[in-house]
Amino acid sequence: MSIRIITDSTVDADASYTSRFSVVPLTVSFGETDYSDGVTLSKQDFYKMLETSSVLPKTSQAPPDTFAQIFKKLRDAGEEAIVITVSSRLSGTFQSALIAAQDFPNVRVVDSRNVSIGSGVLAEYAQQCADQGMGLDELAQHLMSKRDEVCLLARLDTLEYLKKGGRISSTTAFAGGVLNIKPVVTVKDGDVIFLGKARGSKKANNFLIEQIGLSGIDYEKPVLLGYTGTSDEMLREYIEESRDLWEGKVDRLCCEQLCSVIGTHAGPGGVAVAFFRSSAGRA
Repeated sequence: MSIRIITDSTVDADASYTSRFSVVPLTVSFGETDYSDGVTLSKQDFYKMLETSSVLPKTSQAPPDTFAQIFKKLRDAGEEAIVITVSSRLSGTFQSALIAAQDFPNVRVVDSRNVSIGSGVLAEYAQQCADQGMGLDELAQHLMSKRDEVCLLARLDTLEYLKKGGRISSTTAFAGGVLNIKPVVTVKDGDVIFLGKARGSKKANNFLIEQIGLSGIDYEKPVLLGYTGTSDEMLREYIEESRDLWEGKVDRLCCEQLCSVIGTHAGPGGVAVAFFRSSAGRA
């Protein structure tokens, strides 16, 4: 039986992989209007609306029935499936998939303990393993043993959206804006946490490069870069400043617009990097 990779719409991966995935959309709400993430609302349109809206959008988990509909089609087609979801600490989507999977012995559900391109590199790796013939139970166990090796690092360009979301005060946001502070975040144990801060884009980019050096990149596994907003200008600037990390080490540097869950709190201008840690990282 072939294994299909199923993700939710917060899992950002390269198009060469997502074209093979089955994707379950979350719901994004701007005020009283609901949109199906990635179906009736593209990422580009999401960021256009985010930048002009006076209130932050909200996201709602995919219900169990949405997963069950896909599971039934795969079962009827004689396929097995691995579901990879956004961190269960950030969304109830994992629980929805788990509930739906109870009636389908051909399905295994994996909490990525990550988000966006962090979940994306795990999903891409899952597809690679499935293509190499790894069985369903073996693959599920293998992914759970590898997910904590995934490193997601991101730097924000503005504090405004953290203020809108109530995560920092107006005073802190104002002071950070005056000082041109760029927060740097990571994901640990499924939660987004602050890792540090830098003054200005160049220092923030250097901070990211330094942190990647501490972890080390396993170039044999998927690597993804991402950006928030309608323009990838900040990402291209970061790639130029970090080119020693990539030149001659990756065949193609894949870059993705980040999902609504990240974009809502990060705002435009954010830059992110996701990869599997290497045992050769510096201490």
